[in-house]
Amino acid sequence: MQNTSQTGRNYEEAACAMLQRFGYKILVRNFTVHNVGELDIVAIKNNEVCIFEVKSRKASPYKFSSFGAPEYSITRSKRQKIYKTTRYLIQKYKLHDYNIRYLAVSLLFDERGLIQNVEFIPFD
Repeated sequence: MQNTSQTGRNYEEAACAMLQRFGYKILVRNFTVHNVGELDIVAIKNNEVCIFEVKSRKASPYKFSSFGAPEYSITRSKRQKIYKTTRYLIQKYKLHDYNIRYLAVSLLFDERGLIQNVEFIPFD
């Protein structure tokens, strides 16, 4: 049985593969700034840098687990950390001329761990 961090990495990998099929170029994964925050996936398409926060939940017969839809776990505090970390990313990769978008990648999976539904949900 996989631990939760390995499972999370597997779902991030699946999200990256999907994004590449949609024409995104993955710039960096797990961009971390000590004591600030982490960005799961940073991808570029056209003149836009997209910051993707990957969230997953096991699908239940009632659609969502007791924790709610995956994207609901991106709290105000989490968003603030993402925004602060983005400032470091822009400086490091010289992305000043790009538009920035923030999206949750919401993954629902079944009891076997197979992805059943994927949504890309903007947040600000």
